[in-house]
Amino acid sequence: MAIAKVNGVEVEFEPGMTVLQVAELAGEEIPRFCYHERLSIAGNCRMCLVEVKPGPPKPQASCALPAAEGQEIFTKTPMVKKAREGVMEFLLINHPLDCPICDQGGECDLQDQAMGYGRDDSRYEENKRAVEEKAMGPLIKTVMTRCIQCTRCVRFITEVAGSPEIGLISRGEDVEITTYLGAAVTSELSANVIDLCPVGALTSKPYAFEARPWELKKTESIDVMDALGSAIRVDSRAAAVLRVLPRVNEDVNEEWISDKTRYAVDGLQRQRLDRPYVRVSGKLQPATWAQAFAAVAEKIKAAKPERIGVIAGDLQDAESLKATKDLFAALGVKNLDARQDGVALGAGPRESWLFNSTIAGIEDADVVLLVGTNPRLEAPVLNTRLRKQWLAGKVRVGVIGEQAELTYGYDYLGAGAKTLSGLSKSKSDFVTALKNAERPAIIIGQGALTRADGAAVLKAAGVAAKSFKIVREGWNGWNVLHTAAARVAGLDLGFVPGEGGLTAGQMLKPGALDVLFLLGADECETAASDAFKIYLGTHGDNGAHKADVILPGAAYTEKNGLYVNTEGRVQMGERAVFPKGEAKEDWSILRALSEVLGQKLPYDSLDQLRAKLFADHPTFGQIDFAPGSIPTVFDASALGEAGDLSDAPFESTVKAFHLTNPIARASVTMAECAATASGAAKIAAE
Repeated sequence: MAIAKVNGVEVEFEPGMTVLQVAELAGEEIPRFCYHERLSIAGNCRMCLVEVKPGPPKPQASCALPAAEGQEIFTKTPMVKKAREGVMEFLLINHPLDCPICDQGGECDLQDQAMGYGRDDSRYEENKRAVEEKAMGPLIKTVMTRCIQCTRCVRFITEVAGSPEIGLISRGEDVEITTYLGAAVTSELSANVIDLCPVGALTSKPYAFEARPWELKKTESIDVMDALGSAIRVDSRAAAVLRVLPRVNEDVNEEWISDKTRYAVDGLQRQRLDRPYVRVSGKLQPATWAQAFAAVAEKIKAAKPERIGVIAGDLQDAESLKATKDLFAALGVKNLDARQDGVALGAGPRESWLFNSTIAGIEDADVVLLVGTNPRLEAPVLNTRLRKQWLAGKVRVGVIGEQAELTYGYDYLGAGAKTLSGLSKSKSDFVTALKNAERPAIIIGQGALTRADGAAVLKAAGVAAKSFKIVREGWNGWNVLHTAAARVAGLDLGFVPGEGGLTAGQMLKPGALDVLFLLGADECETAASDAFKIYLGTHGDNGAHKADVILPGAAYTEKNGLYVNTEGRVQMGERAVFPKGEAKEDWSILRALSEVLGQKLPYDSLDQLRAKLFADHPTFGQIDFAPGSIPTVFDASALGEAGDLSDAPFESTVKAFHLTNPIARASVTMAECAATASGAAKIAAE
C-alpha cells in the first residue's frame, strides 16, 4: 500500500483514494459541503481546501485531488485557515440571516462550519440577492435564497434515484437550482435530498415549523412500510411522532429511505382505534375491555375449532404472531394464515422464501432476472443498489413481467409465466448471459406468487433456477422479494394452515367459518364472509369496517417488537411513544384474552415471550444476522402437483406506492403524494 503524510503522521492508503479520504484515515476532520461519500465528486464548494507538497504553493480542493505516494498533506496551516475563512465568507455573501426561523437550525452544516472555520465578520456590503422559490411537490419545501449551489440534490436525484428532475441553470451570480419545467419531483426517494442539503434551502414541508432538534426524543427503530427493514430514527415529542429519519446501515438501506417511510408517520395520529368496540344492533358501540373480551369469548367458546380462523396482517411484529399462534393452537385451531394475499410460499426449506443473496450482496450479482416484480415500487432502496451496479456496468438485468420504468436499462423477455417456463430453451442474448454468469440471481416478486397459479409459477421458477445453476458453491442467487414487513416472520413461525386447515382465501368465503380473528389484516376483503369478525389492529381501515368486535392495538412506533426482513434478518424495533388512548400492545391483549378463554399463555412479560419464541424458533434469536449464501434453493418437487400456468401477464402487487397499508392510507401527506403521482402519470400518458 502507498504511504502519505498527514500533518507529519504517516498513513497507508489504497490506490485511487483522494486526499480528503487519506486525511480522514489519519483522523483529521475536513470540512465540506458538496462532497458526499455516495455521490460523484463535484469539487465546487471549495471548503475542503488543504495544502499539499509537492504541489503548487496554494490551497487545493482535497475532495477532487488524487492521493499519491510520498505526498505531504497539511490541514491546519495558516494558508489553509485563511483559505477556508475566505471560502466561508463567499458562501455567506448571499445567505440570508434566517437561522431563527429556519427548520435546519440546530442541525445545519453551514452553521456548524461557519462557527468552526469561518470569520467573525464579513467585508461584503452590497445587497444580498434573492431567488424565487421552486415547486418541488408536497414533500420538499424550498427557500432557494439559502442555496449555496453544492449540487448534492442534483447528483442524488440523477445518480441514485435515477429520476433526473432537478438541475442547475444559468451562470455566475444568476445560477440556481430548479426542477425541470417547474414540475414536482416524482421519485419515490425524493425526500432524501432534504437530508443531503447542507443548508436550509431544501427542508421538509410537512415538518415545517413543528419542532427544534433539541426538543425531540430520538429512538432508533426499524421501518415496516416494506419488507427491507430499513434502519430509521423516530423523532417524537410527548405522545406524537413528528418525523422519521434514516440511520446508516450498510447491509440494508445504506443511508436512504423511501418517501413513504419518511412521511407516512402523520397517519399514526389519524383514524386511530383508541378504545374497544362491540357491534350492538348492527352498530359499533364503545365498550370496556372486559365487555369486548366477554363478547369474543362467548363466540369462540361456542364455535368448534374447525370453524374458527385467523388471518394475520402485514405490519405485525413477531411477538404478536407468536402469541396468536400459541393461543389458537391451544384452542385446536388449524385455520391460521399470515399470507392474506394468498402468496404461494410456506413449504420447503426456509431459504425458499428468503432473499438469499442478501440486500447488500445483490451488488455482487453479474446477471439478475426480475420475475413479476417492480422493485422501484416494492423496494425503492433495493432498486438503488441495482441502479448503482448498472451504472458501473457490473450487472445485466432481465425482466419477465411489466415493462415499467425501473431507472435502469434491462432486457425485456416477456410478460408472463409461459416465458418463465420456456426460459431455458430461449436463444436470447440475456439467457446466454444468464447461463454463463459467475453469480446469476433471480428475484421473484409477489406479483408472480399471489396469483391463482402462484404455486405453478413458483415451481417453474425453481426449475429455471436449477437449470441456470442459480445456487452454487459460495453463492445463492434465489431471491424472493416480499412487500410485507411481517411475512417472513409469519412463514418462519409456521403461521400457515395446519393439516386440513383453510387458507386465507378459503376462510373468507361465505359459510366457511363461524369466527374470524383478524390480526391487523387490512389488505383482504372480508365483506363476503358471514363469520363473527374480531379485529385487533390500529386504524379504522378495511379490517375494522366489518368487524363485530374491535380490540385497539399498538402501531410499530408504540411497541418493542422483532421484525424479520425479506433476507431473513431479524431486527429489533423500539417503542418511541405509548399507544393511543386505551390501546395496548398486541401480545398483552392476546395474553389477557387467553385467560378469559381458559387457555392462559405461559408468559407474563415481553422478555418471557421472547424467551419462548427463541426456544421454539432459534432463528429469531439471531439478531441482525442474514443467513446469506446458504446453498439451498427451493425444491420444485416439494410442491407436488402445482397446477397449470396461466397466460395472464405478471403484474406488480403495488399499484399505488403511497397507499399500501393502514398507516399510509390514514396519512394526509401520502394522500397528497398519491394525487401528485396520479396527476404526473396522466400528464406523462398524454
